[in-house]
Amino acid sequence: MSNTFNQRVIEEFRANEGRVGGPFEGVSLLLLTTRGAKSGLPRTTPAVYLPDPDRGRLVVFASNGGSEKAPGWYHNLVADPAVVVEMGGERYEALATPVDAGEHDALWRRQIERDPNFAEFRDRAPRTIPVIALARAGHAPK
Repeated sequence: MSNTFNQRVIEEFRANEGRVGGPFEGVSLLLLTTRGAKSGLPRTTPAVYLPDPDRGRLVVFASNGGSEKAPGWYHNLVADPAVVVEMGGERYEALATPVDAGEHDALWRRQIERDPNFAEFRDRAPRTIPVIALARAGHAPK
């Protein structure tokens, strides 16, 4: 996705308390702000998420549409796992951590049930796509 496309989605998201149209209409979408690994500047990107209420967290997938490279936001949070999550009208600090191998595939199955496009991303990618848990800062996941 181009920066211009992402910027329009971000603006629409913030203007409508998390609701957007177009290809993201009806999709569980959040804004993820990371700190640039090289620049140190804040970088915000829209990301599809999977709620994981049993564990008190949200889960995002570094699929980059099935590209051979992980998205920039993934590289940023590996360098600094302190992130900011915007969901609806709420904004909070969170800690981003890759899920362990034991839950990786189960979370993928759940996401593919919610959005079959993710099966295509997974099949197309010549890499294991990281799955990242976002836990509200100060709250240990269950």
